[in-house]
Amino acid sequence: MLGKVVIVGAGLIGGSFALALKEAGAVREVVGMGRSPKAMARARELGIVDVVADSAQEAMAGADLVLLAAPVAQTGPILASLLPHLEPGTVITDAGSTKADVVAAARAVLGDRVKQFVPGHPIAGRESNGPDAALAGLYRGKKTVITPLPENSAGDVGLVAAAWRLCGAIIHTLTPEQHDAVFAAVSHLPHLLAFALVDDIARKPHADLLFQYAASGFRDFTRIAGSSPEMWRDISLANRDALLTELDAYLAQLTALRALLAAGDSAGLEAVFDNAQRARRAWGDAIEASEPPPGPESGK
Repeated sequence: MLGKVVIVGAGLIGGSFALALKEAGAVREVVGMGRSPKAMARARELGIVDVVADSAQEAMAGADLVLLAAPVAQTGPILASLLPHLEPGTVITDAGSTKADVVAAARAVLGDRVKQFVPGHPIAGRESNGPDAALAGLYRGKKTVITPLPENSAGDVGLVAAAWRLCGAIIHTLTPEQHDAVFAAVSHLPHLLAFALVDDIARKPHADLLFQYAASGFRDFTRIAGSSPEMWRDISLANRDALLTELDAYLAQLTALRALLAAGDSAGLEAVFDNAQRARRAWGDAIEASEPPPGPESGK
């Protein structure tokens, strides 16, 4: 049972964390902090948070756990605002989609007290955002990656892991560097591609006609382009080196596909498509086997 949990940014990610803990009966009080008074008032109205703090001092007093659920570029400034009020028994974690930059910011701001910061990343989301998008069941059966620091105590890492397990998440552990290399390939690059395709079509002179005939394939491929531009701007820049590596590899793949298409190489094209189909089906089967279906959504 957690006493006081502070959520910095009570939108989709932070709000779903709070709702899940409440649904599990695992928290006494949830306190919200955020940049937008309107969004925080809505989070209070929806029961995501019990109290909206007027100051960092008020929020941090007696806090057991703090979740930073804001764009990764805000990590440093947020930690700087919390540090003067950080009590010895309080653990801070985050939900950022990049980790090496977040860890660097935490070390720069917190100094010796970085031991109280346990980095994390829940692998779940939706294309919508804000408090109204929050779901108590968002993390049920989904992975959460924790990237512990050498300075972290086993107890603090365990507290963060336990909180995510109470949300229904399955805990995995990586180093920050491993995390960023993996997610550049399977998350950050797909978002970049989806944004790029929609932007390309939107800029064409006959965009209205193209969108009129776009159907389920386009919808499924580009769903994630509905995500927060600010968040994905920050993620792309924060993981720039790893993302550039993956983007270069993808550009080489596109160049190879173009050559096959230009040459009319049906066998070559089919070989690429066949390999992709088999890999996609194997991945889908593995996901279905390892992740239980989510239960009924609740908590709004």
